[in-house]
Amino acid sequence: MISVILVGVSLFFAFDFRMVLASFWVIPVAFIIIITCSGAEKNAVRKNSAVKLTMTDGIQECLESIRDLRANNAEDRYMDELEDKIRNVEKMALFTELKMAVYVNSAAIILKIGIGTTAVVGGALFAKGEISLLTFFMFLMLVARLYDPMQITLQNFAAIISCGIQCERLDEVLSTKAQTGSEEMHNDGYDIVFDHVGFKYSEDTEVLKDVSFTARQGKVTALIGPSGGGKTTISRLAARFWDVSEGKITLGGEDISKVDPETLLKNFSIVFQDVTLFNNSVMENIRIGREGATDEEVMEAARLANCQQFVELLPDKYNTFIGENGSELSGGERQRISIARAFLKNAPVILLDEATASLDAENETAIQEALSRLIKNKTVMIIAHRMRTIANADHIVVLKDGTIAEQGSPKALSDSDSIYSHMTRQQMVTMNWKM
Repeated sequence: MISVILVGVSLFFAFDFRMVLASFWVIPVAFIIIITCSGAEKNAVRKNSAVKLTMTDGIQECLESIRDLRANNAEDRYMDELEDKIRNVEKMALFTELKMAVYVNSAAIILKIGIGTTAVVGGALFAKGEISLLTFFMFLMLVARLYDPMQITLQNFAAIISCGIQCERLDEVLSTKAQTGSEEMHNDGYDIVFDHVGFKYSEDTEVLKDVSFTARQGKVTALIGPSGGGKTTISRLAARFWDVSEGKITLGGEDISKVDPETLLKNFSIVFQDVTLFNNSVMENIRIGREGATDEEVMEAARLANCQQFVELLPDKYNTFIGENGSELSGGERQRISIARAFLKNAPVILLDEATASLDAENETAIQEALSRLIKNKTVMIIAHRMRTIANADHIVVLKDGTIAEQGSPKALSDSDSIYSHMTRQQMVTMNWKM
């Protein structure tokens, strides 16, 4: 469009430069208005995006925590706050559109003035006999035809400026460093070694500092300590959900940062603290552990995870749909399905993050017995707060404030004045507490 205008202007200079100036002076002025106001426009769009994000977060939080809100009589108060966030989006959208309308319409008005200046200057020159009637009408026809598409161009130009703010958010995602690596592993065994590992979520948030320990194949390594000590972070780093900030993690002597995450995770069976299930049958929810597993293999994994007790009570047994995120099941039943997935995958490394937290004592004992049959020649890393869960662990790693406070066998730590022995005594007191 701009090139066409420049060519047209240069050609019309052959007729009369005064008419060219009278007709086209408004075009650079209109563009200057849009460009000058682009900073304010970007700021308005940025604020509009921020309030939209706040509203979306509020809706998501409401959906996830509605039971807690009702249980604490906080639903009305929270909904009032959420309504304010929605109103803010409405107000900011109107404000942003108004701002853009003022800028674009101001530029459009300037373009319309160009028709008037063309008519006035052309009429004066024609009256003096300095231009012909044909030239006068030619310029009038030109501006009548040119300014309407030019106005659309200005609107699109303003939209491009505001679109740049949306692109900034996309750039944040696209500029995130992708995890890459070799699609083949050449590890020797499955020992997991943390070698002076440090990790930060951001420059100002240090989570782990100089963490070094070895989780050996065929052994159970337990990670314990106060909440916020970095236990879950360590398990995520071992599976390369994130990359370390300092140091190195190896699996069987191979640096996991040089292995493709998909390839690495073939060696891991993971049971998360927060279980995610799908609105599908029990059978298919367990089969996620290993694509292509037979029904018999799925049911065997379910038996090992002690799922058959509640599955037999379901209307359609293993073919029963369990609702969104397993809403038809209890917390313990959901967790047992997650454990069954890990059994079905049967990977050489097992990561358990509070895997038995939602189980009663009887089911917890049954799961621990099943785990003991699985750990032969496997590397097991377990995170737990209950000391009875890790009573038979081979190695204890006690984390505090992102560092290893102590480590050793359960017996060695129990015989010393250690954090582990203190935690064990405190839990014994808690177990004996009565109302």
